[in-house]
Amino acid sequence: MGGPLHGVRVVELAGLGPAPFGAMVLADLGADVITVDRTSIVYGADLATAAGNVYFRGRRSVGIDLKSPDGVEVVRRLADQADVFIEGFRPGVAERLGVGPTELRGRNPRLVYARMPGWGQDGPMASKAGHDINYVALAGPLAHIGRAGQPPTVPLNLIGDFGGGGLLLAMGVCAALVERATSGEGQVIDAAMVDGAALLSAAMAPAYAMGAFSEERGTNLLDSGA
Repeated sequence: MGGPLHGVRVVELAGLGPAPFGAMVLADLGADVITVDRTSIVYGADLATAAGNVYFRGRRSVGIDLKSPDGVEVVRRLADQADVFIEGFRPGVAERLGVGPTELRGRNPRLVYARMPGWGQDGPMASKAGHDINYVALAGPLAHIGRAGQPPTVPLNLIGDFGGGGLLLAMGVCAALVERATSGEGQVIDAAMVDGAALLSAAMAPAYAMGAFSEERGTNLLDSGA
């Protein structure tokens, strides 16, 4: 398979939402992505062949028990030969499993270790559970999506999970690979969804500053107010 990331090896720990989306984008760009899945769900299956499962297109999978020392060692060996490692757990989970960035990058300093948290790695919210709507609400965009005089409209999970999460993670990985070409060193990419959702609102900031954007939902040119 061709593409700008042809020859780049990616190991992805299976998850839901943004991290798999980021891995899908990297696979679309030509990377060789292998998904480490749960043994109870998938064992050695090719996710790309599942009927209608475009979300997992372009990558292979292998079932590995991460609660087993032997399974953890298999993942470490996969990471030894990889360029990129992706995980979407809450802070500290990968470390407890023995596949955190210190462990893996200690063995493979060129590894780009990409993390997909909701709230980041530290701070008062870091360890708390969250979903797309929580990140989008706290970051601000949710308040401005919907009709005037009505409650906010939930924008699927496109802003937090996918735009502010998985897509931003993929961009961070690509940037780290470019930097590695000069330094020879990988790095840790931490693409917190609450930060990504806020970043997607950057275009609204100058409109607010110029008085060209009302805080009242549904009264502006591009928010159904037209």
